[in-house]
Parts: sequence; structure tokens; C-alpha cells
Amino acid sequence: MDVNVALKRPYTFIVMAILIVLATPFVLFTTPGDVLPEINIPVVSIIWTYTGLSAEDMANRITSVNERTLTTTVNNIEHIESQSFADITILKVFLQPDANIQTAIAQVVAVEQAQLKQMPPGATPPLVISYSTSSIPVIQLGLSSPKLSEQALNDTALNFLRPQLVTIPGTAVPYPYGGKSRLISVDLDTRALLAKGLTPSDVVGTFNAQNLILPTGTAKIGPKKYTINMNGSLATVEGLNDIPVRTLNGATTYLREVAHVRDGFSPQTNIVRQNRHRGVLISVLKNGNASTLSIVNTLKGLPPAARVALPPDLNITALFDQSVFVKAAVQGVVREALVAAALTAAMILLFLGNWRSTCIIVISIPLSILSSLIVLPAPGRTINIMTLGGLALAVGILVDDAKVTIENIEQHLHMGTDLHDAILEGAGEIAIPALVSTLCICIVFVPMFFLTSVARYLFVPLAEAVVFAMLASYVLSRTLVPTLAMLLMGHAHKPKGDAKPNLFMRLYRRFDNGFECMRSAYIMILSSLLVRRAMFGSMFLGFCVVSLGLFFVLGEDFFPSVDASDIRLHMRAPTGTRIEETARLVDEVEKVIREVVPQKELGVILDNLGLPYSGVNLSYSNSGTIGTLDGEIQVALNEDHKPTQMYI
Repeated sequence: MDVNVALKRPYTFIVMAILIVLATPFVLFTTPGDVLPEINIPVVSIIWTYTGLSAEDMANRITSVNERTLTTTVNNIEHIESQSFADITILKVFLQPDANIQTAIAQVVAVEQAQLKQMPPGATPPLVISYSTSSIPVIQLGLSSPKLSEQALNDTALNFLRPQLVTIPGTAVPYPYGGKSRLISVDLDTRALLAKGLTPSDVVGTFNAQNLILPTGTAKIGPKKYTINMNGSLATVEGLNDIPVRTLNGATTYLREVAHVRDGFSPQTNIVRQNRHRGVLISVLKNGNASTLSIVNTLKGLPPAARVALPPDLNITALFDQSVFVKAAVQGVVREALVAAALTAAMILLFLGNWRSTCIIVISIPLSILSSLIVLPAPGRTINIMTLGGLALAVGILVDDAKVTIENIEQHLHMGTDLHDAILEGAGEIAIPALVSTLCICIVFVPMFFLTSVARYLFVPLAEAVVFAMLASYVLSRTLVPTLAMLLMGHAHKPKGDAKPNLFMRLYRRFDNGFECMRSAYIMILSSLLVRRAMFGSMFLGFCVVSLGLFFVLGEDFFPSVDASDIRLHMRAPTGTRIEETARLVDEVEKVIREVVPQKELGVILDNLGLPYSGVNLSYSNSGTIGTLDGEIQVALNEDHKPTQMYI
């Protein structure tokens, strides 16, 4: 019935094909693009801070208490991980894939607020944040300046640049790494305090009592009302040194006599350096199914507008840009898909020897792929390597429905059947076999929908891309292919007299003769094997059994190795090493790295370096900081594997 409708209303299906082509750019521009599909394993992080507690006390007094409470009050917990450091502890609550993240956050916040009474005195509420494994850095910005101090760099990144970046849809921007957290420091002179008979608590009380801004109400004078403020806060940092601490027997002791107030910074817990200079690192994360390309493009257009509020001598450098890898990966898959489509079309043309039939089949292939791209956003899929790889995989399979339909139509035409009847009979005869063949191919991908964990998020989009393309191919073979056959094949089989064959026809006949010779040879080989089927079956079975031995030789990995022209070096100093000493060790490692040309020699040179750290390994990571014990160095390489830029 569908073929008959297509022949009666051919232009309807021609318009349908045009609509598919026109709708594809809109879908491509609105569908998020990324390297991999969204891996939705939700995680809720709880960050407790308590200045002065050691790592052991943080683990015993805060971490263990919270872990016991979370397991009894939060639903759908898969497992809990925790890390306790001096002054800070981080708990990660991994939820089940089908868990409601909003409900989990509400439960975590409620129980953590109740936990405050069981914490050590003075504990502040924790920071509760949520993210998934798809929340990864898409770009890292390095801030440096030849004139600004480290505390000025940190203040600029935190209070001026970061508020601009968080306005980009789909991004999360954590606190910057590196620099020094700016604050007003009061350096006490303990000898002067003892000489004056004062204590540090007297200084604290002085600040609390004399550095205040208090609202006092309003005053109505005449026809207007005025707001009156009592400003007891000094305008400059230097003025804080003139605060009176105590007046005794007519003598006033000022703060400058027992302490010094300055624009300082809190103790540094991490250091960032870019090309041998101290700096600040800002990581921009991607939330959920946001598009990496959209985020990076928006971010690159944002700094000029934000430059007005930034110092003129501030240098902002993109140290890591994932969009470059995303674009290269997507372009590579698209290029390979086009090459596969071109080779498929060439093979069809050689075997069929009819450009009209080849055009019909070649038109149906991209339309099937475009139809799949249009449907993919409906279940929440993105344009990534897996979906594009599935479409590239389906290119060679998509020709089956249209090819079988055209072949059967041509067979009826060679038998002398009228074109209209040949299309009806040829397409009608293979309707059920083509449907069964399409469903058999689709059902191969059904087991992927029963996968769990990360594999499910990776391979289900691939399966959906192939299945959607195959179903679209079958629909097009029942509608558009008969329509194009009616329009293009009307003059395909009319005799042309004694016309001399052209170059293509001579090439086709030579190829056809060669193929017939190969088929004859194959028939002879097959006939001889059928006579000796027991021996051949035993040999083939033995070959398969011997091939299983390769399982013990081949390596295993979740992802294939990728050359991203980037080195991430992680090192860990002995326990108890202060951050200044860790920075010194990293300085020595950096000197060696700058002399390294090929990447493969890096591990050998570091092994022979003899530095007092516990181990070095090459891996991919997303931070760029030197902590108290941990250090990381990232080196970007050019085409000759020469270091082009480095940040630590």
C-alpha cells in the first residue's frame, strides 16, 4: 500500500526528503556536541572545613560521623568515598544511576545541618555540591601578570573574572587554584603585648567593637526622609593601625604599638605556575548534557566584554581546551563516514553498471543518516563519537534495503514488465523479507540496552543511532526509492541501437567479466570443499580454537590510547612535606622536562633523577596545582614533540 501511495503522490515524498535535508542543520546547531555521551553517574560532594584540625582528627571527628549518618538517611546510595586532609575533608556520595539527584541533595543538606551539633565547637555548615562524571573541565584558563601580586591575581580571578564565567549556560566554575587568598592580616608583636599587659583576645575584642557599620534608622526633615548610617569602619588598611586598644591612667595604647595591620593573605595551600611564573588557574566545568563547543565558543567571546573590569596588564591564556579535541574527533568521524559513503557508492556503481540506480541508492543513504540525526535528540542524545561512529558503521548496511528494492525492480524491467507495474511488483515482493532483514540487524543491538554502569551510557547511543538509521532506511525504501525509480528509470532500459559504449561501460564490462571469473573460481573451490566437508570443518574449528590463544596476548583497556599531544605528570612528596619544599622539588622536575624532546624518554629521565618523592607516573588529569604533597606538571607538545608551554 505504501508503494502505491508513493507512486500516486510522488512529490509528497520528494518534499519529505527536502524537509529532512532542511531540518538537519537546525538540529545540528541545537544539539549539544561532545567527545563522549553524557555519563550520568550522579555524585553529591560534601566539603567540611575546620581550621586547625589534623587529618586524623578530621577523619575521626567529622568524616566517620558523617558517613554513618548518611547511610541511614540518604536514599539510593551506591557507595561513599572520603578524603581527609588537614583542615578539610571531602565526602563523595555516589548515587544509583536512576536516583533523583534533587531529592538526594535535599536529604544530604538536611542531615548535614543536623550534624552541626555533633561537630567540634565553631564548625560551620559544609559546602554541598552535585556533579556527574560528565562534569569535566572543558577549558582551563591561566592568569598571569608581570606586575600584579599573587593575592591580586587571586582576587581578580575570584571576584571579577569568575562571576563573568558562571553566566555561561551549562558551566560550573569552582574556586580558582593558585595565588594567595587576600585578607587583612594582623601581625601581633607578642613582646609589646606582654609589656603593655595585653593579650591577643584584647586585640580581637578591639576589632569587634570599633570596626563596625551599624544601621541607625531614618530621619524625617521637612518634606524628605533620610537614611542615617553610623559608619565606624575605617576607609583604609593603614587607618586600622590607629585604633585605640586600651586607655589606662590617661595613656592610650594604639594598635600600631602592639601589632601591624596590612593587606596580606592566608597561608597558601596550592601553587600554580605558568612558564616559570606564579599565576592562577581557573577550570571551567561542563554540567550535564551541555555542549562543549557551545561553552567554549561563548567563553571565547566573553573576555573582551569582561576586560573592562580587569586590570589592563592581566594575561589570560587557554592552557587546556577540550573543544579542539572535540572538533577534531567529530570532523574525523564525519570525514571517515563520507569516505565510506563514497566507496560504497563506487562499489554499487561498479556492480550495477547503472548510474540512475546508483543515484537512487546513494540518495537514500544520507537521508537515512540525516533522519537518525533528527531523531537522536528526542531520547536526549548528543552529537559525539559514539553516535557518529554508529552512523558511520551503518553506512555500509543502509544500502541493503534500497539495493534489494532497485535490483528487484530492474529484474522485472528486464522481463519486459511496464515500469509502474515493475515498481509495484518488485517492491511488493521484497516488502516482508526486507522488513525481516532490517529487524534482524536492529535486534543485534538490543543487548546493548541491557548493559549497566558506564558501558550503558557509551554504547546505547551508538545502538540507537544505528537502529534509527536502519528504520529510516526501510521507510525510505518503501516510499522515496519507488518514487525516484519512477522518475529516473523510465528511459533506463530503452534500446539505444548500435551506440558505441563509452569509457564507463567498457570499464563496467571489464569489471563484470573479472567478477564472473572470480565467481566461477569460487564455485569450483566451494564444490571441492563440499566433497571434503568433514576435513574442512575440522580445520576451521581448529583454527578458531587456536585463535582463542590471542586472548592471553592482547592487552585490555576501557578506551583505546589517544595521542592528545599533552603530558600530565603527577608526583607525590613524602608525607609531611611542606608546600614550599614540594614546590622546590617540582622546580627540579621542571628543569629536566624542559630538556626532554621525545615523550617516551620522560619516564627514564625522571627515574634517574633521584629526587626524594615516592613515585612518578604519566597520566591524564584535570587540575594544575601543587598541593602540600601532590604536584602536577602539564606540558603541551608541538608536532616535533618539543615543549611549547608548561603550567604547574
